[in-house]
Amino acid sequence: MEFFSLACIIIGFVVLAIYLKRPNANAEIQQQVEQQLKLQIEQKDARISQLEKESVEKDTNLSNLNKQLEIASAKTETFEQLKTEKAKLEEGIKRLEIERNHLKGETISFQKAEEARQLESNKNIAAAVTLQQSLEKEKERLNDDRVKEKEDLIHKMKLKWSEHEKDVENHIQQICRNNIITYVSQEKFPHPRNKPDNSIEIMDQLVVFDAKSPANDDLTNFPKYIKQQTESLKKYAKHDNVKNDLFLVIPSNTLDVINQFHYNIGDYNVYIITKDALEPIILSLKKIEEYEFADKLSPEDRDNVCRIIGKFAHTTKRRIQIDEFFAREFLDTLSKAGTQLPRDILENVIKFENAEKLNPPMEKRSKQILTKDLKEQVDKLQNEMQLREIPKIETKIDFDS
Repeated sequence: MEFFSLACIIIGFVVLAIYLKRPNANAEIQQQVEQQLKLQIEQKDARISQLEKESVEKDTNLSNLNKQLEIASAKTETFEQLKTEKAKLEEGIKRLEIERNHLKGETISFQKAEEARQLESNKNIAAAVTLQQSLEKEKERLNDDRVKEKEDLIHKMKLKWSEHEKDVENHIQQICRNNIITYVSQEKFPHPRNKPDNSIEIMDQLVVFDAKSPANDDLTNFPKYIKQQTESLKKYAKHDNVKNDLFLVIPSNTLDVINQFHYNIGDYNVYIITKDALEPIILSLKKIEEYEFADKLSPEDRDNVCRIIGKFAHTTKRRIQIDEFFAREFLDTLSKAGTQLPRDILENVIKFENAEKLNPPMEKRSKQILTKDLKEQVDKLQNEMQLREIPKIETKIDFDS
């Protein structure tokens, strides 16, 4: 378009030059032509200026378009990068979704396992609580049983102490009947005042056996009480026909608080013995009757009598101590069995315990306990120990048939 305009202008100038070279040209026409040409030139200049402006604007627009193109190209490159990053992110998201689903599955498994564990834990806790309650009840029952056993023991001790005087009297009477010894009851004691509980007659002398027992279950003052009673026995010893060796018979379950078993009061002697020692002591005293007169006893025989009495007293004391020791050990073992054995085993133990029953030999008044029979039983027990290879404690025991 611009090239066409420029060609028209050049052609106009050529025509004008040819026209001006004509000799006969009219000056006016020439002037008009010049004006027209001038006008056309001005128009063309204006048009050229306009075209130049338009060209500048187009160049500016073109520059702007190039810039926009560059921007668009940069944006396109950025878009491609973003697209690539988007694809990577989408791939990462897919991986994350897969991992999330996997973790979700594991979480569900863990939740189920945790629920099962919690349920099992609750069951175990409930079982433990039940067991604890059962143990507490069992403990209370055992404590109640121990308290009841202690109360029963105290009651039995008090009952035994209350019956001690009558029991000693019956036992001495039985010994006298079995060995043909004269028993002198309290009513038949020849002296009107201060009559002892029991006495026997040996060689026209009265041997006093006075029964003493605690007033209550507190044994702290019992030794002091016994000592006071030894001093009060003077009321019997002052009589000529009363032997100056007197005996206080105490319950066997009080031996552990007694620390002195012989009192030399000067004019008389007092021996502290138990019911178990009555028979050997009475039999030893009866042997005096084998002599026509008491003063014919040799010093050796007198020593033998004293030795036998002392040995029986000591043996009785040791037996009570040993029985008391093993009783405490057995009670301690029973207590530990009630607290340390498993519940099911303890229940079976209680069942077997309730099914068991011990029947110790019953003592009969008409049947005499012979030393010979006891020796046979001991020999039988020793043979049983040898068969079972149980070691025994070597000691020397004298049996009198």
